[in-house]
Amino acid sequence: MKKIGTLNQPISEVIAGMGHGDILVIADAGLPIPPGVRRIDLALMPGVPEFLRTLEVILSELQVESAVIATETAEVSPKIYEGIKASLSAVPAVMVSHEEFKLLTRQAVAVIRTGECTPYANIILKSGVTF
Repeated sequence: MKKIGTLNQPISEVIAGMGHGDILVIADAGLPIPPGVRRIDLALMPGVPEFLRTLEVILSELQVESAVIATETAEVSPKIYEGIKASLSAVPAVMVSHEEFKLLTRQAVAVIRTGECTPYANIILKSGVTF
């Protein structure tokens, strides 16, 4: 049995297979997932698992170079936005419209769907390198 990090096999597999510049999306329960993009569905019920807790777990395993957040997140869901900023600390984040955000998800290696039902609780993480 795995000793550290996420115990979720599909998430571990995706992170282990990511290269520099690949993107991974962590999404609320309502974000549309483009056809052809791998879906890792964690949603059990509304609010479970939470978006910010899922982000925290992913950030413990994935080297992140930058992030993309929808501008609507800060406007509509300030608690989620502040939680994202606190979790990212030194990682630069770009703000785009939600419509542009949804277009960018087409490039993702996977979308991790949480049970979060807070509007615009979504983030794109761009993989960095550890060297």
